[in-house]
Amino acid sequence: MSKSDRFTMVQWVVCVIASIGFAFDIYELLMLPLIVRPALADLVGAKPGTPEFEFWVAMLFFVPAMVGGIFGLLGGYLTDLWGRRRVLVGSILLYAFSACAAGFATSIEMLLVLRCTTFIGVCVEFVAAVAWLAELFPEPKRREAVLGFTQAFSSLGGILVTGAYFLATRYADQLPAIFDSHEAWRYTLISGVIPALPLLVIRPFLPESPQWAEKKRAGTLERPSLSELFSPRYRRTTLITTAMFACSYGAAFGALQHTPRIVPSLPEVRQLVDGKAVPQQKRIEQEVAAEVNGYQEIGGLVGRFVLAVLAIWIVSRRQLLRIFLLPGLLIIPWVYFSPARSDLEMLKLGIFAAGLLTVGQFSFWGNYLPRVYPVHLRGTGESFAANIGGRMIGTSAALLTTWLTTLMPDRSTALAACAVATLVYAVAIVLSFWLPEPPSEEVSAEPARTRTLKEGSAHDLQKA
Repeated sequence: MSKSDRFTMVQWVVCVIASIGFAFDIYELLMLPLIVRPALADLVGAKPGTPEFEFWVAMLFFVPAMVGGIFGLLGGYLTDLWGRRRVLVGSILLYAFSACAAGFATSIEMLLVLRCTTFIGVCVEFVAAVAWLAELFPEPKRREAVLGFTQAFSSLGGILVTGAYFLATRYADQLPAIFDSHEAWRYTLISGVIPALPLLVIRPFLPESPQWAEKKRAGTLERPSLSELFSPRYRRTTLITTAMFACSYGAAFGALQHTPRIVPSLPEVRQLVDGKAVPQQKRIEQEVAAEVNGYQEIGGLVGRFVLAVLAIWIVSRRQLLRIFLLPGLLIIPWVYFSPARSDLEMLKLGIFAAGLLTVGQFSFWGNYLPRVYPVHLRGTGESFAANIGGRMIGTSAALLTTWLTTLMPDRSTALAACAVATLVYAVAIVLSFWLPEPPSEEVSAEPARTRTLKEGSAHDLQKA
């Protein structure tokens, strides 16, 4: 490796901050499946399976996703208008301090509002970070590697929040009391402030995207437009990526994120809590759910690394995505139809595979979307697919699952998750036949910065 091929200190700092951002945006999101059951028990007194419990579970999954999707779309527009760095930093601070404040919620309504502001920050952070990294590392193979491996830290965030929740349940009695109690779900939420701390120190050293900044200085940066996404040139890309992003999130929110609620219903877990006092029952159920969730997160981490490696070598984006979709259609419905209802040990293995196949797709979209939109439209286009498709439409699968639960034999959430997973994977496979392939990229000896600016200028001349 030549000296010019090595990362500079600034580039390493950029990758570290992006990795922290990716890790903790998933950290914040995946808190909810872990804490929703005990939080509702404390704030509402609702018992699992009751209409009141299912209503608030649906609200806590669905409303923040809708609010985050709407404001996330605005955030993508502002990313194109104001720059990548400014919006990225603001979004991380928003979700970190919102999550911390949620740990002190005194009502279910207060928790819901703070989950909404947390979701807004998370939705904006993904779009700003992906655009930022894609433009700071324009050389194709390096860009694919940087996007793939930094996004892999998202799954590390899932492992971290699982570990944080496990530690909170184990050592809650030794932590300072909040409202005269030691509830693990509150300490888990408060831990979400962690990413804000290094960011406050490093922020002055973060560079702006050179592509965006150069166009801004030269006065050639076009104003982003939502309507341009539906022009003949980008319409197919916008519609297909939005629908397929929705399917990826539908699998996660309609199946995987319900797993911690399914675990206490397993025969092995019921046997473990039989005859125990209620506080001890709650602790055992939460610890087993956290353990199962850990298998899912490790699977997701492996899936993201697999995607990062394959994205460098597989040229066809359709073929790359189908590596995850085809086995997912077979494996994930089976996991929720059988092991999730009867076999704890097999569920651990199955949920590992489900995490690998589903979460790996999220990294795919982070690598794919920057290649199909120009600089002035990149944040807006990414945001529409990720936030309208993924965060709004896709996460509404959680609401579909809770509704289907009331119709299933024995009100089985596992069977409802099986049905939703089958639906979204089948739809995604069909849509993949219409997924546009990004323009091919030639790697030359020309400096990356100059090449990127020339590509941007050529696009401007074509528009003129």
